[in-house]
Amino acid sequence: MSRDELIVVVHRQVAQITAQAGQLAELMEANEALAGKLARLEHLLSRNSGNSSSPPSKDDDPGRTPPPPKHRGGGAKRSKGKQSGAPGSHLAWTDTPDDLQDRFPQGRCGCGEDLSGARDLGVVDRYQQHEIPQVSVQVIQYDQHQVECGCGAVHTAARPDGARSGQVGYGPNLQAFAVYLMVVQFLPAHRVVALLESLTGAAPSVGFVHGMLARTAGLLTAVHDRIATLVTLADAVCCDETPLKVGPRTPKPGKKKAERYLLVFCTELYTHYLLGDRSLATFTNSVLTQLGARPDGSAVIVHDRYQNYDSPTLGTLAHQLCTQHLLRDLDGAAQLYPDAIWPTQIADALRALIHESNLARDHGLDAITEDIKTALLDRFRRGVLVGLSDTLSRGTRPGENKARALLEVLRDRPADVLRFAHDLKVPPTSNQAERDLRPSKVQQNTSGRLTSEERTRDRYTIRGYVSTAIKHGHDAITVLRDALTGNPWIPALPTPT
Repeated sequence: MSRDELIVVVHRQVAQITAQAGQLAELMEANEALAGKLARLEHLLSRNSGNSSSPPSKDDDPGRTPPPPKHRGGGAKRSKGKQSGAPGSHLAWTDTPDDLQDRFPQGRCGCGEDLSGARDLGVVDRYQQHEIPQVSVQVIQYDQHQVECGCGAVHTAARPDGARSGQVGYGPNLQAFAVYLMVVQFLPAHRVVALLESLTGAAPSVGFVHGMLARTAGLLTAVHDRIATLVTLADAVCCDETPLKVGPRTPKPGKKKAERYLLVFCTELYTHYLLGDRSLATFTNSVLTQLGARPDGSAVIVHDRYQNYDSPTLGTLAHQLCTQHLLRDLDGAAQLYPDAIWPTQIADALRALIHESNLARDHGLDAITEDIKTALLDRFRRGVLVGLSDTLSRGTRPGENKARALLEVLRDRPADVLRFAHDLKVPPTSNQAERDLRPSKVQQNTSGRLTSEERTRDRYTIRGYVSTAIKHGHDAITVLRDALTGNPWIPALPTPT
């Protein structure tokens, strides 16, 4: 080839190499983007109920990594059935049965004689059966009489408790059962009607059954206010919130989803619900403002670190960050940094502090033994410092930013993380709030979207009343019947000290 031909070939190859270099750069950039997406996808699939706030129901989703099995102390595997030391239950023989029936052989003997005339040799076998009577609706007519006193005054008998206007109505037992099925057992109104008809023969209309929500809630206004007041007087209040599908399916202007939020503020004895959203306005209009206005500034709220709980507009509040959420985040950090010791060290120290606080409370002590507490707190702080030194930046891998943010919370808010270890009146977790919110999730899975916000408020007014009564050892249907007969159970105010 001549020199000119060689120059043309070289220029052509240079152009090809330049084009290939550009293509290679584009492929590398696309590969990095795909690698980032894959890493984020793998991180999302690794999230489960053990290392995040994902519900256990999602652990079995396709492709998702389930949480590892929990190891019991000492490596012992928990057996099935009743655990050693747990109280048992059984059907016990009673010396005072409600009914006593003698049973004799029937028919004829092989010789042809009728056994009804045979000689009684006495009882040779006894059997007690616990049974409920077959339920059937009864129509009871009440004739209210009028009498005239000798002085001339006329008196008219009152209708029975729970009677409504008109000549015919359903009694308080049936009404209480219908409300119980809707609010406590989460059945839709039409299924309540079907169940009542199957069990009792009564078939109230769906409209009547659904209308019982508004009627019952209207009778509980004073109790609802009393429970809210008692929550504001508690030493520590557990808080949580969950989305709830309520109202029209079309989102409101400025909202992405057509949903509201159900907030709960509770203790071991009281449950108070509020339907709103996650806006600061809802939080400000809740019992949190009354808690923050307490003159001694001693109110403690236990929560999951949602930012609205820390708003200064709520007043002076002390905080306990839910250690269950912290432990889940630490388990996630341990999976993200499998060779690091600090996630396990912090989690073990936190779990040990929870255990010691529970032991001290169970034994009636005022505090954790000082030397044990000091050693565990030192172990906790050292783990946090090591974690901070190992994660100097927030990183680029999915989950690294969250792990660094967690460590900064543990460093910057030690009083809010460890308050339970210094004050045994403060629970370490907001599990009570999660338990009190769980029925709303079951209801949503059972019934789907609730069409009316007003009826939903009524539903959770009743639910708060029933939950509080159950926490005080009362029967749900009994307290519902009491409310429907105009005499609702109401928790007592604390005795002034």
